[in-house]
Amino acid sequence: MTKLIYDFSVADIHGKQAPLSQYRDKVLLIVNVASKCGFTPQYKGLEALYEKMHARGLEVLGFPCNQFGAQEPGSENEIASFCEVNYGVTFPLFAKIDVNGGNAAPLYQYLKKEKPGLLGSEAIKWNFTKFLVDRKGKIVERYAPKVEPEAIANDIERLL
Repeated sequence: MTKLIYDFSVADIHGKQAPLSQYRDKVLLIVNVASKCGFTPQYKGLEALYEKMHARGLEVLGFPCNQFGAQEPGSENEIASFCEVNYGVTFPLFAKIDVNGGNAAPLYQYLKKEKPGLLGSEAIKWNFTKFLVDRKGKIVERYAPKVEPEAIANDIERLL
């Protein structure tokens, strides 16, 4: 049987299991994030989208990852503190994961298979790759790291 995004459970930033089924009927923007990356200021844009559209059904889900230039070296507590202090992040953050390779989180294995990148490549190229998921759990778009959160606001609006 085909898996759905809601079949996955992930650890949140505090280590508690969080079933993605809690986000059923929501529009999801799933992002692999890092604190020491040139794209880190996108936290501000992600938080702005979340604040503007959360009440209408948007959830931004941040997954810290240290696989690209070791740009997320901190512990979960350090990551959570950094995001709150520097960017006022209130959207859900999860435990640090791998997005590529043999230890890639099952959620990311699924996302990459469902929505490959440029030229069919499944690999995540860098931090702040974004996946947009509709209310039925279908991955509708994959955005490159350089795509600013504001640039996808209209795509999110169409799904809300």
